[in-house]
Amino acid sequence: MVNFSDFALHKTIQQAIHDMGFEEPSPIQEQCIPKILEGVDLIGQAQTGTGKTAAFGLPLIEKMTNQNAVQAIVLTPTRELAIQVSGELRKIAKYKRVRTLPIYGGQSIGHQIRALKQGVQVVIGTPGRVLDHLRRKTLRLDQVKMLVLDEADEMLDMGFQEDIESIIQETSSDRQTLLFSATMPQEILRLARKYMNDPQTVAISRKEVTAPTIEQVYYKVFERSKLESLCRIIDSEDLELGIVFCRTKRGVDELTEALQERGYMASGLHGDLSQAQRDKVMKSFRDSTIELLVATDVAARGIDVGNVSHVINYDIPQDPESYVHRIGRTGRAGRKGIALTLVTPREMKQLRTIEKVSKSTLESRNVPSLEEVMERQQTLWKQQIVNLLAGDDDLTPFMQVVDQLKDNYPVEKIAAATLSLAFASSITFEEGDAYDFGDTGASKGMVRFFLNIGRNLELRPPDLVKEITELVGISSKAIGKIDIFENFTFIEVSQDVAPFVYEAMRHTRMKGKRINLEPAKPRVKRNQ
Repeated sequence: MVNFSDFALHKTIQQAIHDMGFEEPSPIQEQCIPKILEGVDLIGQAQTGTGKTAAFGLPLIEKMTNQNAVQAIVLTPTRELAIQVSGELRKIAKYKRVRTLPIYGGQSIGHQIRALKQGVQVVIGTPGRVLDHLRRKTLRLDQVKMLVLDEADEMLDMGFQEDIESIIQETSSDRQTLLFSATMPQEILRLARKYMNDPQTVAISRKEVTAPTIEQVYYKVFERSKLESLCRIIDSEDLELGIVFCRTKRGVDELTEALQERGYMASGLHGDLSQAQRDKVMKSFRDSTIELLVATDVAARGIDVGNVSHVINYDIPQDPESYVHRIGRTGRAGRKGIALTLVTPREMKQLRTIEKVSKSTLESRNVPSLEEVMERQQTLWKQQIVNLLAGDDDLTPFMQVVDQLKDNYPVEKIAAATLSLAFASSITFEEGDAYDFGDTGASKGMVRFFLNIGRNLELRPPDLVKEITELVGISSKAIGKIDIFENFTFIEVSQDVAPFVYEAMRHTRMKGKRINLEPAKPRVKRNQ
């Protein structure tokens, strides 16, 4: 098995990898990193979510020096991706004196110019804004050692080919060029032939995967209230033993601590544990001393515990293969099992990919309300009390307290107060899902949104309904009135799904255009 420590990366970068919680390289990282470190030009064919940012980001940061000049440029199709890649590179460069800067449209160009003057080694930008800086002579690329074209097929689809070629011509001819693309149309191959030097190719294809026949459910949650949602879900389930999956080692530690603070019997499992610590955690799990094992994908390998009733994806898996491996740990030997996945609005596309590739359909459920959780808890408490009353436990010390109190208070009230005191910790939930869109001029029970596309892009109501229902995972019945104008659209959606529509649609494209979706302003009442 290959580890990150096997790569010729400086100890400062190895430390950053450890801090980021990466345990072992993904297939594209394993194949790309050594080749990029060698200095060859490379074409990487891989889907989003395969770890390609780190595949070029780790060797890129390794090769940067303290020289006060732009030494690498990464071109991305969208500002969201530029920000995302920049954030990843900044984490990789945490212990190395390398400055990264995202530059994109929609942000003050003056701010970007000032940052460039202060000295930047790595620029991550959209073609249009990068070209703007080159024309203003506020950005120079003659010292660039490495050029990365990320999601090249999408950049060409968006009409950036001429801009990309203009930018490439500003760089040094002895640079190293890396091109990453999900697909390889002729235009990409022509670009590679023209601007790359004998490139090597790494292709990561999706394996044929099929999910096991167990119950599969997903819950739409918000990032900020994920923990509270998880607690409600756990409390509403008949959970015997559960494995909760997180993406990183740090995530495992943080979630384990948070669950323990709330009174759950949970322990974490990841690659930083010694074999003795791992054995101790696994013994507790097999003996049911703990009910929740919080783990990373790598740490969970080889776990074979037959009575796991629940697999919970706290962080959605990066790819369908990981999803199938995770959920296969429940429902063994003919037992019933259920797989629960928490999905934020931005992750709905990833969920649809998982469904498509694994040939499975996940049932959508709402996170249980506080009232539903309380109702279930009361049923459990009642049963526990009945078992205690019917058993042989010595209740004499507690009867003495009751005798002292019953002269002043009704026995029923004493019992209710005791229950409240005993189970107070079970109902410490916070409400974190609320969005206040204010008055949007919508019908009662609805929220009205403004959309920056209309008839100019041949948008029709069925197109919009299909896009929203598929992307957000809601019923078409939750969509109300749609008014399409030449350059914009108004659409009403039910209040209970409006936050999910808002968060999911702000980060997508329709008809080839980046969506700008905002709460509408209230209609102006005209004087009669």
